[in-house]
Amino acid sequence: GLPAGEPRRCRQLLAAAAGGGGAAAAGAAVLVPLCSVRGRPSLLYTLRCRRLPGPHSGDVSFPGGKREASDGDAVATALRETREELGLELGEGSVWGMLRSLPDRQGMLVVPVVANLGPLENLKLSPNPEEVAETFTLPLAHLLREENQGYTHFRTGGRYGYTLPVFLHGPHRVWGLTAIITELTLELLAPERYRRKTHVPGRHLAAPPRRA
Repeated sequence: GLPAGEPRRCRQLLAAAAGGGGAAAAGAAVLVPLCSVRGRPSLLYTLRCRRLPGPHSGDVSFPGGKREASDGDAVATALRETREELGLELGEGSVWGMLRSLPDRQGMLVVPVVANLGPLENLKLSPNPEEVAETFTLPLAHLLREENQGYTHFRTGGRYGYTLPVFLHGPHRVWGLTAIITELTLELLAPERYRRKTHVPGRHLAAPPRRA
C-alpha cells in the first residue's frame, strides 16, 4: 500500500496548490479514484459508453461531469457523478483535495478531485450501463514504468504545437485530458519517479509543489 504518511503529505500539497486552481470558475469536475488492488496502489478508470452523445463517447475517463446548480462545489460534483456512474457512495473524508483546473477540448474548466477509495476488494461497484461500458484499474507501478509511457506531438498550422502524454499497455490506452490528470497525479504521488511529458508552449501547467 501507500506509505503511512502519504495521505497527510498529499493533502498538504493539494491544499497549498489549490489557491490558484480556478476551482470556483470550473464547469465540471472528475474524481481521481486512488485505490488498492491486492495491496497494490492503483488508479480506477472507466470506459465511457459509445452510445453517449458528444466527443467523449468511447473514451477512457475518470468518473465526472458537468456541475449542477445543486452541487455546492467541485467536490460535490465529483462525488455525485461517481455515485451516478459507479454506484459508489463516498464521503468527503475520502477526498484528499483538488488538483489544478484544466480545460477540456471544448475549453470548459475541469477540476480533478483526488480521493482514496481504499481496497477495491471492499467496494461494490455498480456501473451505470447507460454511461459506463467497463471499469479497470492500472497499478501506479505500471504507470510509472517508462515503457508504459508515451507522448503525442500535435502540429498546428504545419508546425509543432504541443505535446501530451499517453499511457500504454493496459486494457485501454489512456490519453487526452485523462492522461494529463493521470500525469499530475503521478507527480503528486511519486515526484521523484515521474518525468512530465506535457509541453504546451506559452502555457504553464503547474505541478503540485514538491516537498521542501
